[in-house]
Amino acid sequence: MNTTHSRPRTRHRTAGTVLAGTLALLLAATGCSSKADGGDDGRTDGGLRTGPGVDAKTIRLGALTDLTGPYATLGKSIVQAQQMWAEETNARGGICDRKIEIVVKDHGYDVQKAVTAYADIAPDVVALPQVIGSPVVAALLDDIERAGMLTFPQAWAASLLGKDAIQVLGTTYDVDMIAAVEFLTRTKGLKKGDTVGHVYFEGDYGANALEGSTWAAKRAGLKVTGLKIKATDTDLSAQVSALRAEGVKAVLISAGPAQTASLVGVAASRGLRVPVVSSAPGFAPQLMKTPAAPALAALLNVVSAAPAVSSDLPGVKRMVASYRKKYPDSPVDSGVLSGYNAAQLMGADLEKACEAGGLTREDVVTAHRSQKNADTGLGTAQDFSDVDRPASVETYVLKPDAEAVGGVVNAEEAHTVPGVEEYLSAR
Repeated sequence: MNTTHSRPRTRHRTAGTVLAGTLALLLAATGCSSKADGGDDGRTDGGLRTGPGVDAKTIRLGALTDLTGPYATLGKSIVQAQQMWAEETNARGGICDRKIEIVVKDHGYDVQKAVTAYADIAPDVVALPQVIGSPVVAALLDDIERAGMLTFPQAWAASLLGKDAIQVLGTTYDVDMIAAVEFLTRTKGLKKGDTVGHVYFEGDYGANALEGSTWAAKRAGLKVTGLKIKATDTDLSAQVSALRAEGVKAVLISAGPAQTASLVGVAASRGLRVPVVSSAPGFAPQLMKTPAAPALAALLNVVSAAPAVSSDLPGVKRMVASYRKKYPDSPVDSGVLSGYNAAQLMGADLEKACEAGGLTREDVVTAHRSQKNADTGLGTAQDFSDVDRPASVETYVLKPDAEAVGGVVNAEEAHTVPGVEEYLSAR
């Protein structure tokens, strides 16, 4: 499926053109380009249209993950959750009378390794329920879209919107930061003229988050001091000093767990005891076993499209119980919820495509885009029918809690904050 709905955007396109070209060469060299680029090879099986990744007995899905790099803990949780879903699904008879198989490739958060892994996996899978890493997704963007292969990235940049085959699940980083600013003004006493610091990763993640915080701050009459950091920056002492000098009344952080722990821990030790709000990728339950735990419990809140895994939602409780039984030595974290939710949504798409008579890549994308109220019971319902909008604009606010499953509890239930629709309409 090669159609791309698009509209003029003010965002700059992410880097990745050279790597995408490298991928095209790899595909050509292996003789796989015709299979990988075309969703439907014209096969039929008992009247059912089939294509790459589907035969009479099996539906193969792909996962490009990080099991050895900086997001290895997250990757392991997502992989295990999706494998658990596949086993549960197969125990019920599979989908369309076929067993589910997930082919996992570890890229270690190395873009070039991911490009090679995609070239290896692309000819033999129908869809990708997991691709970890904004830079990885950026490098593969054109090739995935050209192949028409439904892909759920574990990345939430708004630059990934507008692609038929690529689905950001939940909210985008900018929407989350609009919710974060609204939370601060509503609950932490920030008022017009106050300054908010925003520490953010370079690249799509941080840039998109800063778009949201800047827009929301302007609407609220606040000032934003932005501080860009790299993923290799794990000591944020200099940034804390800069924020103190600016007299910030609160801090937003769009980075990884190590950066969140450093920022909050150093700030607390130096007397900068102001509220901090993180994007969901900036927290991991392991942080609550570090020296920064007391400061995190006191100062940090997390804005997330998904509920805490300690939630009382029946679907979440069932998933947690199953995961603990299957993987008793693994922590239950947000990656488990994210991975399981993505797998369930992919399963629903495959079921719908089967009912419509086809399991080609195009059939799966068409089935996915027809879903306007997809609800797995693991959070908010999602609308996948408009490629230019986030699937959801509702956010939870989570609070660190060392005693809770997953290290967080729901502080506020899912809601749409004022201004989000105005922002999306103007974007």
